[in-house]
Amino acid sequence: MTGSLAAFIAFVGLGVPIAFALGGAAAIGLMMMDGAPIAIVASRTFGAIDSFTLLAIPFFILAGELMETGGISQRLIDLARVMVGHVRGGLGNVVIFGMVLFSGISGSTQADAAAVGSVMIPSMKKHGYSGGRAGAIVAAAAGMGILVPPCLTMVVYGSITNVSIGALFAAGFLPALFMAAALAVHQMIDARRAGLEPEPRASWAERGRALASASWALLMPVIIFGGILGGVFTPTEAAVVAAVYALFAGMFIYREITPAFLYRALVRTGVVSGVVMLMIAGANIFSWLMTVEQVPHTLARLIQEAGGGKTLFIFLSVLMFLVLFALLDGLPGMLMIVPVFVPIAQQLGVDLLHYGIIMTTVMGIALFLPPLGVGLFIVLGIAGCTLREMTRHLLPYLATMFLIALVIAFVPWITYLLPSALGLYTAPGS
Repeated sequence: MTGSLAAFIAFVGLGVPIAFALGGAAAIGLMMMDGAPIAIVASRTFGAIDSFTLLAIPFFILAGELMETGGISQRLIDLARVMVGHVRGGLGNVVIFGMVLFSGISGSTQADAAAVGSVMIPSMKKHGYSGGRAGAIVAAAAGMGILVPPCLTMVVYGSITNVSIGALFAAGFLPALFMAAALAVHQMIDARRAGLEPEPRASWAERGRALASASWALLMPVIIFGGILGGVFTPTEAAVVAAVYALFAGMFIYREITPAFLYRALVRTGVVSGVVMLMIAGANIFSWLMTVEQVPHTLARLIQEAGGGKTLFIFLSVLMFLVLFALLDGLPGMLMIVPVFVPIAQQLGVDLLHYGIIMTTVMGIALFLPPLGVGLFIVLGIAGCTLREMTRHLLPYLATMFLIALVIAFVPWITYLLPSALGLYTAPGS
Protein backbone atom coordinates (compact mmCIF):
# COMPACT_ATOMS: atom_id res chain seq x y z
CA MET A 1 0.00 0.00 0.00
CA THR A 2 2.95 2.31 0.62
CA GLY A 3 3.91 1.97 -3.05
CA SER A 4 0.42 2.95 -4.18
CA LEU A 5 0.33 6.03 -1.96
CA ALA A 6 3.80 7.08 -3.11
CA ALA A 7 2.75 6.62 -6.74
CA PHE A 8 -0.43 8.65 -6.21
CA ILE A 9 1.46 11.52 -4.58
CA ALA A 10 4.02 11.46 -7.39
CA PHE A 11 1.31 11.47 -10.08
CA VAL A 12 -0.48 14.43 -8.46
CA GLY A 13 2.82 16.27 -8.13
CA LEU A 14 3.45 15.77 -11.84
CA GLY A 15 0.04 17.21 -12.69
CA VAL A 16 -1.59 13.96 -13.76
CA PRO A 17 -5.43 14.27 -13.63
CA ILE A 18 -6.85 12.91 -10.38
CA ALA A 19 -8.81 10.11 -12.06
CA PHE A 20 -5.72 8.72 -13.80
CA ALA A 21 -3.56 9.29 -10.72
CA LEU A 22 -5.96 7.16 -8.66
CA GLY A 23 -6.27 4.41 -11.27
CA GLY A 24 -2.57 4.38 -12.09
CA ALA A 25 -1.52 4.23 -8.44
CA ALA A 26 -3.96 1.37 -7.83
CA ALA A 27 -2.62 -0.52 -10.85
CA ILE A 28 0.93 -0.16 -9.52
CA GLY A 29 -0.26 -1.44 -6.15
CA LEU A 30 -1.89 -4.47 -7.77
CA MET A 31 1.26 -5.31 -9.70
CA MET A 32 3.20 -5.26 -6.44
CA MET A 33 0.78 -7.75 -4.84
CA ASP A 34 1.43 -11.46 -5.26
CA GLY A 35 -1.20 -13.15 -7.40
CA ALA A 36 -3.40 -10.09 -7.86
CA PRO A 37 -4.97 -10.10 -11.38
CA ILE A 38 -4.42 -6.83 -13.22
CA ALA A 39 -7.77 -7.43 -14.94
CA ILE A 40 -9.40 -6.27 -11.72
CA VAL A 41 -8.72 -2.70 -12.91
CA ALA A 42 -11.14 -3.09 -15.82
CA SER A 43 -13.86 -4.82 -13.80
CA ARG A 44 -13.72 -2.33 -10.91
CA THR A 45 -13.70 0.61 -13.34
CA PHE A 46 -16.89 -0.56 -15.04
CA GLY A 47 -18.56 -1.65 -11.82
CA ALA A 48 -17.99 1.71 -10.16
CA ILE A 49 -20.03 3.67 -12.70
CA ASP A 50 -22.59 0.97 -13.58
CA SER A 51 -25.12 2.53 -11.22
CA PHE A 52 -28.62 3.92 -11.75
CA THR A 53 -28.10 6.30 -8.82
CA LEU A 54 -25.10 7.96 -10.48
CA LEU A 55 -27.27 8.96 -13.44
CA ALA A 56 -28.41 11.81 -11.22
CA ILE A 57 -25.02 13.49 -11.62
CA PRO A 58 -25.16 14.49 -15.33
CA PHE A 59 -28.78 15.58 -15.03
CA PHE A 60 -28.17 17.81 -12.00
CA ILE A 61 -25.12 19.25 -13.78
CA LEU A 62 -27.28 19.97 -16.85
CA ALA A 63 -29.96 21.59 -14.69
CA GLY A 64 -27.34 23.88 -13.15
CA GLU A 65 -25.97 24.81 -16.59
CA LEU A 66 -29.44 25.63 -17.89
CA MET A 67 -30.32 27.75 -14.88
CA GLU A 68 -27.09 29.71 -14.71
CA THR A 69 -27.98 31.84 -17.74
CA GLY A 70 -31.49 30.64 -18.50
CA GLY A 71 -33.19 33.36 -16.45
CA ILE A 72 -33.74 31.42 -13.24
CA SER A 73 -30.67 32.53 -11.28
CA GLN A 74 -31.20 36.23 -12.03
CA ARG A 75 -34.82 36.13 -10.86
CA LEU A 76 -33.90 34.37 -7.64
CA ILE A 77 -31.28 37.03 -6.90
CA ASP A 78 -33.81 39.79 -7.68
CA LEU A 79 -36.22 38.21 -5.22
CA ALA A 80 -33.55 38.05 -2.53
CA ARG A 81 -32.68 41.71 -3.14
CA VAL A 82 -36.21 43.03 -2.54
CA MET A 83 -36.75 40.77 0.48
CA VAL A 84 -33.59 41.40 2.52
CA GLY A 85 -31.67 44.16 0.73
CA HIS A 86 -32.86 46.83 3.18
CA VAL A 87 -31.26 45.18 6.23
CA ARG A 88 -27.86 46.48 7.40
CA GLY A 89 -25.30 44.87 5.13
CA GLY A 90 -28.20 44.32 2.76
CA LEU A 91 -26.31 43.22 -0.32
CA GLY A 92 -24.38 40.68 1.76
CA ASN A 93 -27.71 39.33 2.99
CA VAL A 94 -28.90 39.17 -0.60
CA VAL A 95 -25.90 36.99 -1.45
CA ILE A 96 -26.53 34.62 1.48
CA PHE A 97 -30.31 34.40 0.98
CA GLY A 98 -29.91 34.14 -2.79
CA MET A 99 -27.36 31.36 -2.38
CA VAL A 100 -29.83 29.37 -0.27
CA LEU A 101 -32.42 29.71 -3.03
CA PHE A 102 -30.07 29.01 -5.93
CA SER A 103 -28.08 26.24 -4.25
CA GLY A 104 -31.32 24.37 -3.67
CA ILE A 105 -31.66 23.98 -7.42
CA SER A 106 -28.25 23.92 -9.09
CA GLY A 107 -26.57 21.09 -7.13
CA SER A 108 -23.08 22.48 -7.85
CA THR A 109 -21.02 24.73 -5.57
CA GLN A 110 -18.91 26.00 -8.46
CA ALA A 111 -22.08 26.90 -10.41
CA ASP A 112 -23.43 28.69 -7.34
CA ALA A 113 -20.27 30.76 -6.91
CA ALA A 114 -20.10 31.65 -10.61
CA ALA A 115 -23.79 32.49 -11.05
CA VAL A 116 -24.37 34.48 -7.86
CA GLY A 117 -20.92 36.07 -7.93
CA SER A 118 -21.25 37.32 -11.49
CA VAL A 119 -24.59 38.93 -10.65
CA MET A 120 -23.85 40.33 -7.19
CA ILE A 121 -20.17 41.28 -7.00
CA PRO A 122 -20.35 44.14 -9.56
CA SER A 123 -23.40 45.53 -7.76
CA MET A 124 -21.73 45.25 -4.35
CA LYS A 125 -18.65 47.10 -5.61
CA LYS A 126 -20.85 49.94 -6.87
CA HIS A 127 -22.35 50.25 -3.38
CA GLY A 128 -19.04 50.65 -1.57
CA TYR A 129 -17.91 47.06 -1.01
CA SER A 130 -14.29 46.41 -1.91
CA GLY A 131 -13.62 43.56 -4.32
CA GLY A 132 -12.07 41.53 -1.53
CA ARG A 133 -15.02 42.02 0.84
CA ALA A 134 -17.62 41.26 -1.85
CA GLY A 135 -15.72 38.17 -3.01
CA ALA A 136 -15.32 36.92 0.56
CA ILE A 137 -19.07 37.09 1.21
CA VAL A 138 -19.84 35.25 -2.04
CA ALA A 139 -17.21 32.59 -1.29
CA ALA A 140 -18.48 32.02 2.26
CA ALA A 141 -22.10 31.85 1.10
CA ALA A 142 -21.22 29.37 -1.65
CA GLY A 143 -19.40 27.24 0.90
CA MET A 144 -22.56 27.22 2.99
CA GLY A 145 -24.70 26.47 -0.05
CA ILE A 146 -23.21 23.01 -0.52
CA LEU A 147 -25.42 21.86 2.36
CA VAL A 148 -28.60 22.94 0.56
CA PRO A 149 -29.85 19.98 -1.49
CA PRO A 150 -29.65 18.79 -4.18
CA CYS A 151 -25.92 18.28 -3.75
CA LEU A 152 -23.80 16.22 -6.13
CA THR A 153 -21.46 15.11 -3.37
CA MET A 154 -24.43 13.82 -1.36
CA VAL A 155 -25.50 11.77 -4.36
CA VAL A 156 -22.04 10.24 -4.70
CA TYR A 157 -21.65 9.69 -0.94
CA GLY A 158 -25.04 8.01 -0.74
CA SER A 159 -24.29 5.76 -3.71
CA ILE A 160 -20.98 4.64 -2.17
CA THR A 161 -22.19 4.14 1.41
CA ASN A 162 -25.77 3.00 0.68
CA VAL A 163 -27.16 5.82 2.81
CA SER A 164 -30.53 7.12 1.58
CA ILE A 165 -29.93 10.11 -0.71
CA GLY A 166 -33.36 11.47 0.19
CA ALA A 167 -32.42 11.33 3.89
CA LEU A 168 -29.11 13.07 3.14
CA PHE A 169 -30.95 15.82 1.25
CA ALA A 170 -33.35 16.34 4.17
CA ALA A 171 -30.51 16.22 6.71
CA GLY A 172 -28.70 19.10 4.99
CA PHE A 173 -31.46 21.69 5.36
CA LEU A 174 -31.20 22.55 9.07
CA PRO A 175 -27.36 22.68 9.16
CA ALA A 176 -27.52 24.94 6.10
CA LEU A 177 -29.92 27.31 7.86
CA PHE A 178 -27.70 27.38 10.97
CA MET A 179 -24.70 28.20 8.80
CA ALA A 180 -26.61 30.85 6.80
CA ALA A 181 -27.86 32.55 9.98
CA ALA A 182 -24.34 32.65 11.44
CA LEU A 183 -22.93 34.14 8.23
CA ALA A 184 -25.73 36.72 8.05
CA VAL A 185 -25.06 37.91 11.62
CA HIS A 186 -21.32 37.99 10.95
CA GLN A 187 -21.57 40.03 7.79
CA MET A 188 -24.10 42.49 9.31
CA ILE A 189 -21.65 43.19 12.14
CA ASP A 190 -18.87 43.51 9.56
CA ALA A 191 -20.98 45.89 7.45
CA ARG A 192 -21.72 48.10 10.48
CA ARG A 193 -18.02 48.35 11.30
CA ALA A 194 -17.24 49.26 7.67
CA GLY A 195 -20.01 51.88 7.58
CA LEU A 196 -21.82 50.26 4.65
CA GLU A 197 -25.36 51.51 4.15
CA PRO A 198 -28.31 49.22 3.28
CA GLU A 199 -30.33 49.59 0.12
CA PRO A 200 -33.70 51.41 0.21
CA ARG A 201 -36.58 49.24 1.44
CA ALA A 202 -38.52 47.76 -1.47
CA SER A 203 -42.27 48.40 -1.59
CA TRP A 204 -44.73 45.55 -1.22
CA ALA A 205 -45.64 46.04 -4.88
CA GLU A 206 -41.99 45.52 -5.89
CA ARG A 207 -41.80 42.43 -3.70
CA GLY A 208 -44.96 41.07 -5.25
CA ARG A 209 -43.63 41.58 -8.77
CA ALA A 210 -40.30 39.94 -7.89
CA LEU A 211 -42.09 37.00 -6.28
CA ALA A 212 -44.33 36.58 -9.32
CA SER A 213 -41.34 36.74 -11.67
CA ALA A 214 -39.47 34.14 -9.62
CA SER A 215 -42.48 31.88 -9.05
CA TRP A 216 -41.50 29.42 -11.79
CA ALA A 217 -37.97 29.27 -10.40
CA LEU A 218 -39.25 28.73 -6.84
CA LEU A 219 -41.59 25.98 -7.98
CA MET A 220 -38.66 23.85 -9.10
CA PRO A 221 -37.31 22.88 -5.64
CA VAL A 222 -40.87 22.28 -4.47
CA ILE A 223 -41.36 19.75 -7.27
CA ILE A 224 -37.96 18.12 -6.73
CA PHE A 225 -38.12 17.74 -2.95
CA GLY A 226 -41.85 17.16 -2.82
CA GLY A 227 -41.46 14.33 -5.31
CA ILE A 228 -38.53 12.75 -3.45
CA LEU A 229 -40.01 13.09 0.03
CA GLY A 230 -43.45 12.03 -1.18
CA GLY A 231 -42.07 8.91 -2.83
CA VAL A 232 -43.21 9.99 -6.30
CA PHE A 233 -39.76 9.59 -7.82
CA THR A 234 -36.22 8.68 -6.84
CA PRO A 235 -33.37 11.23 -6.56
CA THR A 236 -32.15 10.08 -9.99
CA GLU A 237 -35.57 10.68 -11.51
CA ALA A 238 -35.71 14.01 -9.67
CA ALA A 239 -32.52 15.06 -11.45
CA VAL A 240 -34.18 14.34 -14.81
CA VAL A 241 -37.24 16.33 -13.75
CA ALA A 242 -34.97 19.23 -12.70
CA ALA A 243 -33.22 19.28 -16.08
CA VAL A 244 -36.47 19.10 -18.06
CA TYR A 245 -38.09 21.77 -15.88
CA ALA A 246 -35.08 24.09 -16.22
CA LEU A 247 -35.17 23.62 -20.01
CA PHE A 248 -38.91 24.30 -20.17
CA ALA A 249 -38.72 27.40 -17.94
CA GLY A 250 -35.68 28.79 -19.74
CA MET A 251 -37.06 28.26 -23.24
CA PHE A 252 -40.79 28.88 -22.90
CA ILE A 253 -41.34 30.93 -19.74
CA TYR A 254 -38.29 33.22 -19.52
CA ARG A 255 -37.30 32.68 -23.18
CA GLU A 256 -33.57 33.08 -22.56
CA ILE A 257 -32.31 29.66 -23.69
CA THR A 258 -31.49 29.61 -27.39
CA PRO A 259 -30.54 26.52 -29.43
CA ALA A 260 -26.90 27.70 -29.45
CA PHE A 261 -26.86 28.06 -25.68
CA LEU A 262 -28.53 24.67 -25.24
CA TYR A 263 -25.82 23.06 -27.38
CA ARG A 264 -23.06 24.64 -25.27
CA ALA A 265 -24.79 23.56 -22.06
CA LEU A 266 -25.03 19.96 -23.30
CA VAL A 267 -21.35 19.92 -24.29
CA ARG A 268 -20.24 21.32 -20.92
CA THR A 269 -22.46 18.80 -19.13
CA GLY A 270 -20.89 15.94 -21.07
CA VAL A 271 -17.36 17.10 -20.31
CA VAL A 272 -17.96 17.64 -16.59
CA SER A 273 -19.91 14.38 -16.23
CA GLY A 274 -17.13 12.46 -17.96
CA VAL A 275 -14.53 13.89 -15.58
CA VAL A 276 -16.66 13.05 -12.53
CA MET A 277 -17.34 9.48 -13.67
CA LEU A 278 -13.65 8.86 -14.39
CA MET A 279 -12.78 10.05 -10.90
CA ILE A 280 -15.38 7.74 -9.37
CA ALA A 281 -14.01 4.81 -11.37
CA GLY A 282 -10.41 5.51 -10.39
CA ALA A 283 -11.33 5.94 -6.74
CA ASN A 284 -13.21 2.64 -6.74
CA ILE A 285 -10.08 0.72 -7.71
CA PHE A 286 -8.02 2.56 -5.11
CA SER A 287 -10.60 1.96 -2.37
CA TRP A 288 -10.77 -1.76 -3.17
CA LEU A 289 -7.00 -1.98 -2.85
CA MET A 290 -7.04 -0.18 0.51
CA THR A 291 -9.75 -2.53 1.77
CA VAL A 292 -7.75 -5.59 0.70
CA GLU A 293 -4.68 -4.16 2.46
CA GLN A 294 -6.80 -3.55 5.62
CA VAL A 295 -5.83 0.12 5.83
CA PRO A 296 -9.14 1.25 7.46
CA HIS A 297 -8.92 -1.55 10.03
CA THR A 298 -5.35 -0.57 10.95
CA LEU A 299 -6.23 3.13 11.32
CA ALA A 300 -9.31 2.30 13.42
CA ARG A 301 -7.19 0.18 15.76
CA LEU A 302 -4.64 3.00 16.15
CA ILE A 303 -7.40 5.50 17.02
CA GLN A 304 -8.92 3.10 19.55
CA GLU A 305 -5.52 2.53 21.13
CA ALA A 306 -5.12 6.30 21.46
CA GLY A 307 -8.14 6.20 23.80
CA GLY A 308 -10.23 8.91 22.11
CA GLY A 309 -12.87 6.68 20.55
CA LYS A 310 -15.70 8.21 18.54
CA THR A 311 -15.22 11.79 19.78
CA LEU A 312 -11.53 11.94 18.87
CA PHE A 313 -12.23 10.32 15.50
CA ILE A 314 -14.88 12.90 14.58
CA PHE A 315 -12.61 15.79 15.57
CA LEU A 316 -9.67 14.34 13.64
CA SER A 317 -11.99 13.76 10.67
CA VAL A 318 -12.97 17.45 10.61
CA LEU A 319 -9.32 18.51 10.59
CA MET A 320 -8.31 15.96 7.95
CA PHE A 321 -11.29 16.85 5.74
CA LEU A 322 -10.32 20.51 5.85
CA VAL A 323 -6.84 19.75 4.55
CA LEU A 324 -7.67 17.01 2.04
CA PHE A 325 -10.65 18.73 0.44
CA ALA A 326 -8.56 21.88 -0.07
CA LEU A 327 -5.71 19.91 -1.63
CA LEU A 328 -7.74 17.49 -3.76
CA ASP A 329 -10.85 19.56 -4.55
CA GLY A 330 -14.23 18.49 -3.23
CA LEU A 331 -15.35 15.39 -5.11
CA PRO A 332 -11.88 13.86 -5.73
CA GLY A 333 -11.10 14.39 -2.07
CA MET A 334 -14.32 12.68 -1.03
CA LEU A 335 -13.62 9.72 -3.29
CA MET A 336 -10.25 9.35 -1.58
CA ILE A 337 -11.60 9.87 1.93
CA VAL A 338 -14.73 7.71 1.94
CA PRO A 339 -13.00 4.33 1.43
CA VAL A 340 -10.57 5.05 4.28
CA PHE A 341 -12.66 6.93 6.84
CA VAL A 342 -16.14 5.42 6.45
CA PRO A 343 -15.12 1.87 7.47
CA ILE A 344 -13.39 3.36 10.53
CA ALA A 345 -16.52 5.35 11.34
CA GLN A 346 -18.59 2.16 11.14
CA GLN A 347 -16.20 0.31 13.45
CA LEU A 348 -16.36 3.14 15.99
CA GLY A 349 -20.16 3.41 15.85
CA VAL A 350 -20.41 6.73 14.02
CA ASP A 351 -23.71 7.11 12.17
CA LEU A 352 -23.06 7.37 8.42
CA LEU A 353 -25.83 9.91 7.73
CA HIS A 354 -24.37 12.28 10.33
CA TYR A 355 -20.86 11.58 9.06
CA GLY A 356 -21.89 12.45 5.50
CA ILE A 357 -23.27 15.82 6.61
CA ILE A 358 -20.07 16.54 8.58
CA MET A 359 -18.04 15.69 5.48
CA THR A 360 -20.18 17.93 3.26
CA THR A 361 -20.05 20.83 5.72
CA VAL A 362 -16.25 20.80 5.94
CA MET A 363 -15.97 20.35 2.18
CA GLY A 364 -17.81 23.65 1.68
CA ILE A 365 -15.24 25.42 3.85
CA ALA A 366 -12.25 23.73 2.24
CA LEU A 367 -13.35 24.54 -1.31
CA PHE A 368 -12.74 28.22 -0.54
CA LEU A 369 -9.79 27.84 1.85
CA PRO A 370 -6.88 30.11 0.83
CA PRO A 371 -4.61 29.66 -0.97
CA LEU A 372 -5.60 26.31 -2.54
CA GLY A 373 -9.40 26.08 -2.57
CA VAL A 374 -10.55 25.61 -6.15
CA GLY A 375 -13.76 27.58 -5.63
CA LEU A 376 -11.72 30.52 -4.35
CA PHE A 377 -10.23 31.17 -7.77
CA ILE A 378 -13.65 31.24 -9.44
CA VAL A 379 -14.74 34.06 -7.12
CA LEU A 380 -11.33 35.74 -7.31
CA GLY A 381 -11.63 36.06 -11.08
CA ILE A 382 -15.05 37.71 -10.78
CA ALA A 383 -14.08 40.00 -7.89
CA GLY A 384 -10.99 41.34 -9.68
CA CYS A 385 -8.90 41.64 -6.53
CA THR A 386 -5.72 40.08 -5.20
CA LEU A 387 -5.67 36.80 -3.29
CA ARG A 388 -4.19 38.61 -0.29
CA GLU A 389 -7.03 41.14 -0.19
CA MET A 390 -9.75 38.50 -0.38
CA THR A 391 -8.01 36.28 2.16
CA ARG A 392 -7.98 39.13 4.70
CA HIS A 393 -11.77 39.41 4.48
CA LEU A 394 -12.50 35.72 3.99
CA LEU A 395 -10.63 34.12 6.90
CA PRO A 396 -12.99 35.52 9.60
CA TYR A 397 -15.99 34.13 7.69
CA LEU A 398 -14.30 30.75 7.36
CA ALA A 399 -13.60 30.79 11.11
CA THR A 400 -17.31 31.31 11.78
CA MET A 401 -18.15 28.48 9.40
CA PHE A 402 -15.61 26.19 11.10
CA LEU A 403 -17.20 26.84 14.51
CA ILE A 404 -20.63 25.96 13.09
CA ALA A 405 -19.10 22.83 11.54
CA LEU A 406 -17.93 21.75 15.00
CA VAL A 407 -21.43 22.37 16.37
CA ILE A 408 -22.91 20.21 13.59
CA ALA A 409 -20.29 17.52 14.30
CA PHE A 410 -20.95 17.32 18.03
CA VAL A 411 -24.67 18.20 18.20
CA PRO A 412 -26.07 15.49 15.92
CA TRP A 413 -29.77 16.24 16.48
CA ILE A 414 -29.35 19.17 14.06
CA THR A 415 -28.73 16.56 11.36
CA TYR A 416 -31.37 14.04 12.45
CA LEU A 417 -34.32 16.33 13.20
CA LEU A 418 -35.76 16.82 9.70
CA PRO A 419 -35.17 13.35 8.17
CA SER A 420 -36.56 11.73 11.34
CA ALA A 421 -39.62 14.00 11.32
CA LEU A 422 -40.26 13.10 7.66
CA GLY A 423 -39.88 9.39 8.36
CA LEU A 424 -36.85 9.09 6.08
CA TYR A 425 -34.38 8.00 8.74
CA THR A 426 -34.30 6.56 12.22
CA ALA A 427 -31.75 8.33 14.38
CA PRO A 428 -29.42 6.11 16.44
CA GLY A 429 -30.77 5.44 19.92
CA SER A 430 -34.33 6.47 19.05
